Amino acid sequence: MNDIFEAVKQNLDVNQNRSLKESVYQAFRKTIILGDIPAGVRINEMEFAEILNISRTPIRYALKKLTEENLVEHVPRIGMMVKGIRIKDAHEIYDIRKALDTLATIKAMENMTPEDFVALEDLLNYGEQLNAEDKVDDVLKNFSDFNAFIYEKSKMLRLREIVTELQTYLVYFRDVAIRSSQRRNIALEEHWLILKGMKNNDIPLITMMVHDHLDRSLVFILAEMERRSLD
Repeated sequence: MNDIFEAVKQNLDVNQNRSLKESVYQAFRKTIILGDIPAGVRINEMEFAEILNISRTPIRYALKKLTEENLVEHVPRIGMMVKGIRIKDAHEIYDIRKALDTLATIKAMENMTPEDFVALEDLLNYGEQLNAEDKVDDVLKNFSDFNAFIYEKSKMLRLREIVTELQTYLVYFRDVAIRSSQRRNIALEEHWLILKGMKNNDIPLITMMVHDHLDRSLVFILAEMERRSLD
């Protein structure tokens, strides 16, 4: 149990521009998704309040939000139990994302102006530069900017909200995957091929590359989940 307390403490960043209750929620969320609080573990509000030297109110807030996300559940006569993320959840999330990302990319292609295509190409060139300089955190942001650009140009706000919510479950694993130089190089190539498909109005190529891109990302994520024994 000491390892669990320590993991939550390490993930608790009170220096961010957010409230204490939001910081506590994010700390628990990350710790649970990464499996550092295993499924089946009971979360005792009082114990965590004492360890973190805070009141029980932010912890109660965190557990309420995590319950809504189906990451924890209330078990009668036992209390709040961790459910977490499993490999089968990752497969489901990525199957949904393949359909939604393909739709968003096609819609973006239909809406983009010549200036938009130049801007997206500039964004990819900047990503190449960052990757060559091994600025990993900046590459991660560049990849996020690429996805955000496409969803913005798709003009499908509800679709963007759905995908953003799905991404948050696996973002910690995605970051681990992208920190591999091999995965970063391949991901950049995939982004260029997606852009090529958009420029050529080639829906089969767009579909294939979006699916391949997400499938390869999933392979890295599953490897990390298996390493953490999140079966």
